[in-house]
Amino acid sequence: MPRVKNVALTAVALLIVACTAAQTPSPSGVEPTSTPGVTASPSPVPTGTQVPTESAPPSASAVPGSASPSTPPSPSIEPSASAPPQGAFNPDAITLSVEQVASGYPPLTLLTNAGDGSGRIFLVQQRGLILMLDSALVEIGTFIDISERVRSGGEQGLLGLAFHPDFESNGRFFVNYTNGGGNTVVSEFGLDANGNGDPASERQLLGIDQPFANHNGGMIAFGADGYLYVGMGDGGSGGDPLNSGQRMDTLLGKMLRIDVDSGDPYGIPADNPYADGGGGLPEIWSSGLRNPWRFSFDRVTGGMFIGDVGQNVLEEVNVEPAGEGGRNYGWNIMEADRCYERSTCNRQGLTLPAVSYARDDGSCSVTGGYVYRGSAIPDLYGGYVYSDYCSGTLWAFDAESALADGSANAIVMGQSGAAPSSFGEDEAGDLYLVGHGGAVYRIVATPR
Repeated sequence: MPRVKNVALTAVALLIVACTAAQTPSPSGVEPTSTPGVTASPSPVPTGTQVPTESAPPSASAVPGSASPSTPPSPSIEPSASAPPQGAFNPDAITLSVEQVASGYPPLTLLTNAGDGSGRIFLVQQRGLILMLDSALVEIGTFIDISERVRSGGEQGLLGLAFHPDFESNGRFFVNYTNGGGNTVVSEFGLDANGNGDPASERQLLGIDQPFANHNGGMIAFGADGYLYVGMGDGGSGGDPLNSGQRMDTLLGKMLRIDVDSGDPYGIPADNPYADGGGGLPEIWSSGLRNPWRFSFDRVTGGMFIGDVGQNVLEEVNVEPAGEGGRNYGWNIMEADRCYERSTCNRQGLTLPAVSYARDDGSCSVTGGYVYRGSAIPDLYGGYVYSDYCSGTLWAFDAESALADGSANAIVMGQSGAAPSSFGEDEAGDLYLVGHGGAVYRIVATPR
């Protein structure tokens, strides 16, 4: 039976897979699996590993503190008579919330579409299975099951899915998962005779050693340039003990950019900052990331928006205009826009976040979202929407202004009443979020 339920708001009491505290290393005695394209990380620190204290999300009424967001006017206030024309970002006109459209799934890590005109929505389960829903959000079958290859639990599992820009004609898609050895694998798959994903077709592109069991990143997405971007966390523990964010001889703590249409097993775009191998590994696009749990590209501008999970104090969203690689987002010199565990630090050459917010009101882990480019909510058009796992607050800011200025004024738009593990888009550009507790929600708006 399809898992379709009546509209409801739920609060989920599970911790996000992109948790912010340190965790213990991967179980000992498990040998990493060798994969093509491996770039080995340094050996883990064997002792003194910080163990997290995890807590359930607070009530849905909690609103996180913020360095810049402000509480919106009461919904009873009438929109200004000089409101922007329909189709321009107008946060004063609407309040955002969610409606539950499906539930009953195991932990979900992503919702996405194939861009093939089918209207299908794909639900990624952490355990290693991808389901298909039709445009009416009715479950229509399993797309692929690779659960036997996936180590799932905590921050590990099947974490990313991206369809090739020409998927409709070539049937190629890509996943990011944790293998049996606890390491990151990025693989390409094709379709079987029935048009579903073929587990036997796997071609591994990247294998990246993980020194600890947390901070895997996991998001993969194609940019407007046709290249595949891979978000990598710093490898785990707390405070980046291996200095992965700032070292250029490891792929950890980086945004990677590879060409899946050339090379063996992939090619390096000629304009990657270290394409010639000098100064850093050629796959690196940008550095200084702690755990870029979710990033996305704006359909109109091609700009990148990165939700990077903080350590103990601050969460951040970074913005990057299309084609402007080589940025250093500061971790672990800085946590968001503050020096990390030092009174002063050298900020030269670092890119500060467009938005940061504090955890002092119950927030814990930023969940990066998308720039809204749908038609159902005209007053949200051009706004970047994101949330926090513990508070469920829904924020938005003007995406194009943020790309131009490098900073943004984030507005509290409403509450999800959920613990969002990820956002997602359908083909029309309308937004959803998924909860780690197994529910799917649609973003909706009401007039103020």
